[in-house]
Amino acid sequence: MAPKGSKSALAKELGVSRGMLYYRHKQPDKDDDLRRRIEAVMVKHPGYGHKRIADELMVSRKRVRRVMKLYALKPARRARAPSKPDDVGQPESNTPDILSKLSPISPDTVWVADFTYIWFHRQHVYLSTVMDRFTREVLGVSVMTEHSAELVVRALTMALLGADNKPIWFHSDQGSEYTSYALTQLLSKHGIYPSHSPKSSPWRNGSQESFFGRFKVEFGDPERFSTLPELMEAIYCYIAYYNTERIHTAHRAPPSMARAAYHMRLTTYPQVMSLPHTPSRPCGAEEQPLLLI
Repeated sequence: MAPKGSKSALAKELGVSRGMLYYRHKQPDKDDDLRRRIEAVMVKHPGYGHKRIADELMVSRKRVRRVMKLYALKPARRARAPSKPDDVGQPESNTPDILSKLSPISPDTVWVADFTYIWFHRQHVYLSTVMDRFTREVLGVSVMTEHSAELVVRALTMALLGADNKPIWFHSDQGSEYTSYALTQLLSKHGIYPSHSPKSSPWRNGSQESFFGRFKVEFGDPERFSTLPELMEAIYCYIAYYNTERIHTAHRAPPSMARAAYHMRLTTYPQVMSLPHTPSRPCGAEEQPLLLI
């Protein structure tokens, strides 16, 4: 009989073999190693949730989620979308909402646009962007200290100058900037059809709303910069990072890689395209949206 207080007695009391007293679980070490890797990603990409972190590390999403929960690792909170009091009371637009009928499966079919407010040293700074609805690339950017038609015209002009192709549709909300004569004329000049979300329906332009929400979280405190040129430079640097490095869950790759992958598929698989030619029938019975074969 083993003496009281011996390892054998302790093992018998616990109902395990004597060898189990010396066993060290490997899972805690693996979890701790993954925690350090997750924290490294969160430093570089502070807005990443468990899905993007898993894609970055090429690890199971369930495992990353479990370890983040275990160590209470959470990304920064999403910022609340700002209101637009200047648009209250404006009449409803008769322009069609193409995104309620068509879901793009190719670049340069629909570009979407919006702008947001940034509080910077006791003044508002306005950021306007134009994004490809399919790739999620930010193609045009404009930063001004006032929101006017010029703000959104500049963003669209930049997108048109830098893109290889023009979009068929340009989608936005019904803000006065997007229904202005200056923007309407620019769209008409380039043969682009306008599209508007219904009033009080921000989810109809969800990709832009999501971008600005994440931007305000990941960009951090704007007032860490002393001057407006410094702020503008940082905004452009963030957008370059967003386009070329940041994984987008829609494609599980950065937006620029999504465009490259699409064009690579075009050289591999045949594709049949049928797009609406007039806004009066965006996707009618005789003319179907994009189809892959």
